[in-house]
Amino acid sequence: MPAKTGQSAGGPVLTDSKGMTLYVFDRDAGGKSACNGQCATNWPPLMAPAGAKAMGDYSVVTRDDGSMQWAYKGKPLYGWAKDGNPGDTTGDGVNNVWHVARP
Repeated sequence: MPAKTGQSAGGPVLTDSKGMTLYVFDRDAGGKSACNGQCATNWPPLMAPAGAKAMGDYSVVTRDDGSMQWAYKGKPLYGWAKDGNPGDTTGDGVNNVWHVARP
């Protein structure tokens, strides 16, 4: 699976392979990422390897630069550059458009 379920102070969250919290972005629509450039520096996409295939609730979306990104229930997944440790959720609620990804 591209993501795991981890624990945060606010309950279960999706995490990357290192246990870091993953997030979804309200401006993403139609199975496409709206976070590119500086946005993707602050919110690194959960990248999918070439040839990755959808599995269960996970799918793969193509980014503007042609790279592939994992999505959960159609919402692309991202990390947050300011989270320092597994379980951190400092990106939740940023600008009222970023939210922890919940299983």
